[in-house]
Amino acid sequence: MSQADFPSPWRANYALLLLLLAYILSFIDRNVMAVLIGPIRSDFAISDFQYSLLHGFAFSMFYIVMGLPIARLADRHSRKWIVTVGLVAWSLMTCLCGTARSFFTLFLARIGVGVGEATLSPAAFSMLGDLFPKEKLARALSIYSLGITLGGGLAYVVGSTVYEWFASAEQLVLPLFGEVRPWQMTFIAVGAPGFILAIFLGFLSEPVRRSGTVAAGTPAAGAPVAGTPAAGAPEVHHGLAEIGAHLRRHFRAYMAPIGSVAVLGILGYGTMAWYPEFLIRTFDMPRGEAGSQFGLMFLIAGSAGTLVGGWSVEPLMRRGYQDAPLRIILAVSALWILPAVLGPLSGSPTMAVWMAAPIVFFLNAHYGVGVAAVQFITPNRMRAQVSALMLFVTNLFGLAFGPTAVAMLTDFVFGDDLALRYSLAVLPLLVCPLAIVLVLQGMRGYRQAADLE
Repeated sequence: MSQADFPSPWRANYALLLLLLAYILSFIDRNVMAVLIGPIRSDFAISDFQYSLLHGFAFSMFYIVMGLPIARLADRHSRKWIVTVGLVAWSLMTCLCGTARSFFTLFLARIGVGVGEATLSPAAFSMLGDLFPKEKLARALSIYSLGITLGGGLAYVVGSTVYEWFASAEQLVLPLFGEVRPWQMTFIAVGAPGFILAIFLGFLSEPVRRSGTVAAGTPAAGAPVAGTPAAGAPEVHHGLAEIGAHLRRHFRAYMAPIGSVAVLGILGYGTMAWYPEFLIRTFDMPRGEAGSQFGLMFLIAGSAGTLVGGWSVEPLMRRGYQDAPLRIILAVSALWILPAVLGPLSGSPTMAVWMAAPIVFFLNAHYGVGVAAVQFITPNRMRAQVSALMLFVTNLFGLAFGPTAVAMLTDFVFGDDLALRYSLAVLPLLVCPLAIVLVLQGMRGYRQAADLE
C-alpha cells in the first residue's frame, strides 16, 4: 500500500496529537496517586498492601477485563467515539476520586477510572495503523507511547505541585460535598482537563480502515488497492475462532513480545508506583520535592527512552532484521538490571534521583516497540482485539501486580516500611532474566511469522 493511500501527514499527525494528549491525561489520572500515598494511608489508616490495591488492582481489574469487549467494538464501530466517551468517563471518575470518604468508595472510583481508560489504547492502536504506513508506524507508536512518560512524569510534577498548593491553602469546602482534603482536591484538579480534550476528539474524523495487515507492503489478496472495501463487497470481520487460530499458529512469535513486555511491566509499574515514596521514606525528602524531582527525570529520561526505542526499529529493519523489535526488547531487558538494582540502594538522595534517569529510560524504551512487534504480524481486522489481548496480559502482570509485588515484598518479606528500597532492588533480579528467556524462545518463530506477512 502506497503513502498516497493514507491520510495526509497533517491529518494523521493531528489525530496522533489528540490521541497522545488523551494518553497523557490517562497516565496523569491513573498515576497521580503515587504522590498521595502518605495522605491517603493516613486518612484511611491502611497499609502499603491495601494502598497497592487502590493504586493497581482496583484500577486494573476492570481496565484489563473491559479492554477485550471494547476492542471488539473498536474493530466494528467508530473508534474516535469510543475514545471520546471513554475520556469523559475516566475524567469524571477521577474527579469522583476526590469525593471519596472511605477506602471502599475510593476503590469503586478507581474501578471507574479503569473502565473509562480501557477504551483508549486498543482503539488508538487500530486508528494509528490506518493513519500511518508500515515504515512510519513504529515511529508513530513510539510518539503515542510518549503519553506514558509525559503523563507519568506530569503525574508526579503536577500532582505534587497541586497537592502542596492545596495543602498550604485554608480549609477547602465544595458545594454538596462539604470539606475536602488537599489530596482529594488534587484528584479533582487533574481530572477536569479531560472534558476539554473530549470536545476536540469529538470533531476528529474517523480514519478509513485499511485492508490487509500492518506488516504487509501490499494489500491482501483480493483486497482493493485503495484499502477500502470494493463496491458492494461485504465488510470482513475476523471472528474469535479465527483470531484464536492465528494466535495458536504463531504462539511463540506472540509470546516473545507480549510475554516479555508483561513481565517487564511488573518492574515498570512497581517502580512508577513506589520510587517517589522510597525517596521520602529513606531520605526524608519532602513529598513535593520527591514527586517533582522523580517526575522531571521521568519526563526527560523516560521520553528519551521511548523515542530511542521506537526510532531504533526502522534502521534495524532496513538492515534486514525482521525481528528488530525483539532485539531491542532483549537489549533493554539486559541493560535495565544494573541501574534498577543500584538506584534503590543509593547512599544519598542525589544519587538516588540521578540513578532514576537510566531506570526510567529503560522502563519506557520497550513498550512502544513491543506494541509495534505485535502490529507487524497481525492482520488488520484483528489489530484492536489482539492489541487488547496484549494489554490484557501486560496489564494483568504489570499494572495489576507490579505495585502489589513491591508492597508484598515490603509488608510480608521484609516486614518494615523502611525496607521499601530493598523490595525495589530485588524486583529486577526476578523479572529481567525471565523477560530475556521469553524473547529468546520466540525470535525464530517471530521471523517466520514476519516472513509470512
